[in-house]
Amino acid sequence: MCLAVVLALLPDLSGRAETRDLAIVDDLGHRVELQAPAARIIALYGAYNEILAAMGLESRIVGRTKADEIPSSILTRPSIGTHMRPNVEMALGLKPDLILQSAGRREAMAPVNQLRSHGLNVAVFNPNGFEELFSVIQRIGVLAGEREKAQALVDALKGTLDHVARRLGKVSERPKVFFEVRYPNLLAAGKGSIVDDVIRRAGGHNCVNANKKLVRLNMETLIAANPDFYVAQRGPMNRNPSNPAHRPHFQALAAVRRNRVLVVDEQVFSRPGPRSVEAVVQLARFLHPEVWD
Repeated sequence: MCLAVVLALLPDLSGRAETRDLAIVDDLGHRVELQAPAARIIALYGAYNEILAAMGLESRIVGRTKADEIPSSILTRPSIGTHMRPNVEMALGLKPDLILQSAGRREAMAPVNQLRSHGLNVAVFNPNGFEELFSVIQRIGVLAGEREKAQALVDALKGTLDHVARRLGKVSERPKVFFEVRYPNLLAAGKGSIVDDVIRRAGGHNCVNANKKLVRLNMETLIAANPDFYVAQRGPMNRNPSNPAHRPHFQALAAVRRNRVLVVDEQVFSRPGPRSVEAVVQLARFLHPEVWD
C-alpha cells in the first residue's frame, strides 16, 4: 500500500489537537471546548469584561448586561438584560462563540441552561479567592487562544500582591476587620468570599468566622466580635451606607469609637476581578499606615 493511501486512512489528529488546546473545565465541572479561539464573547458578569479588557481583548466583547459599564468602551455594545435574566433571543442574535457567567447565585443558572440548550458555549466560574481568580483568568485565556496574555495578567496581579506582602512582612499584629455587605438587615462577608482573602492579604483578620460568602448577623453578635476596623461597601447591595457612628448601638464597637471606619467601592472589593488587588492595597494602607509612610 502506498504512503499516500496509508496517510489517507489515518485519523485526522490535527483538528483534535487544536480543539484540545481550546478546552477547559469550568467551576461546575462542565467541559467547554471550542473549535477556534473565542472572537465574539458575552460576559453576563461584569468582572469578566474587566478580565478581557485587562488582557487587551475588549474588542471581542459583543454584548453586555445593562448594569455593566467597565471598561467604558462596552457602553457602545448592545445591552441584553441583566446578569440573572439576560434576553436569550438577543444573545442568540449576537452570535457569540463564548458566554461567561458567574455561579454566585443559584438563579444565574437558569439562563445558562437555556443558552446551552440553543447550542451556545457557556463557561461558569465561581472564584472566591485570588488563586481561584487566577485560574479563571488562565482558563478564559485558553478559550480566547491567548494563554500568554492571560499569564502576563496573572503575573502582574501576583506582583502587586507580593509587593504588599513584602511591605507587611514585619507586621506582627493582624487587627480584626468587619466587612459590611449591607445595612440595615446586617449582612457581612464571611470566610467563603473574596473579601476574606482581601482582608488576609491586607494584613487583617476577618472577625466573621462562618465559612460562607455572606453571613447574616444580629447586633449582639457584632458587638461580641468587636472589630478593630469597620469596612462598609457602597454599591448595588448597599447603596447609601449611613455613618456607623450615627447608628443605634454602634458606638459600642471599638472601631467606631476610634473612627476606624472605611467606606469602599463594592465592585472593587466584592467582585473578583483584576481590581481585587487594588482592594488589597487600599485596605493594607488603611490597616497599616505605618508601613506605607
